Amino acid sequence: METTQDNHVVRLRGIVKKFGKLQAVKKIDLNIEQGSLVTLLGPSGCGKTTILRMIAGLEHPTSGEIFIKGRLVNNIPIHKRNLGMIFQNYALFPHKTIFDNVAFGLKYRDVPKIEIKDRVRKALEMVRLPDVGKRYPSQLSGGQQQRIALARAIVIEPDVLLMDEPLSALDENLREDMRREIDNLQQMLGVTTIFVTHDQREALSMSDKIIVMKDGVLQQEGPPEEVYNFPSNRFVADFLGSSNFYPARVEDVENGQYSIRLDSGHVITSEHPSQWNQGDRVELVIRAQKFYIYAENEAPEENHGNQFKGVIKDRSYMGGEVSYFVDLEGGLSIHVISIVNLRALKIGDKVVVDVAPRHCGLLPGN
Repeated sequence: METTQDNHVVRLRGIVKKFGKLQAVKKIDLNIEQGSLVTLLGPSGCGKTTILRMIAGLEHPTSGEIFIKGRLVNNIPIHKRNLGMIFQNYALFPHKTIFDNVAFGLKYRDVPKIEIKDRVRKALEMVRLPDVGKRYPSQLSGGQQQRIALARAIVIEPDVLLMDEPLSALDENLREDMRREIDNLQQMLGVTTIFVTHDQREALSMSDKIIVMKDGVLQQEGPPEEVYNFPSNRFVADFLGSSNFYPARVEDVENGQYSIRLDSGHVITSEHPSQWNQGDRVELVIRAQKFYIYAENEAPEENHGNQFKGVIKDRSYMGGEVSYFVDLEGGLSIHVISIVNLRALKIGDKVVVDVAPRHCGLLPGN
């Protein structure tokens, strides 16, 4: 049996998956380190769940190799891969008690009864439901059922925990609670976890590494801060947050700063780790949350590097934030998302917007 020696618990080499003429996954290489929580993020149909199912053994790759803890598992059945799995619909057995649901994987591993009892007890305590062993799934709330699914997955002490949109059936408050629950439990156990979601908040708040997918192709991978602040292309920038995009040209380069002239005529200073030359066509990208916005008569004298005057044309109150659409002098429109100030700005207000050069990203332009 082929093995590979490295510090990666899961390794994918050249994975391709076809369903008839549809190529759902296009030659993916992935390395997932011991103890990390890695999120596969992307819209429906991007291939993220197909990748998870191939790691689990529920689908077979058309070509390529999958290694788990150094062992090639392409032809190893699902029940011999020692994986814990949690699905969107919980997949609990309705006719079995909670104890028997959690104990299910242990019984198939021929674990002694006395050990099963002890491990189930500990797993239920970990998910903070120690007294529900005699109940049935229908007697629990959706959030409690999700905790039981989590207990069933971890009780077998899996090499890898696989989670496919596990929170999408919960309401927002429960989702926030379960995000913290999963994050804390994963860190406590140190179990390598692969988490599939289309929700950017889940990905940003929980992950050690995010892998952004589109149309079966890996678009970018890296720590959440890196992927969010330095997107590799327009799709990543647009999918992972609200962004402004402007066609532009590099006008000047000096001391690691770029003077960028937008096609609208506005000039913005940018700091960006990529290398650009004078005259290059670029696309300026600024996340809506990175702007400061002030009433014109309340703007501080000192600014963060790029300051413009404008008028609020539209606004939407979103609880802790307000979304503004601002028309700048010279015909440029920008989207700003700001925390709620003591005095919220209104449509028609004259404002000053300000953004630091480090938040002005650059992508290849046309």
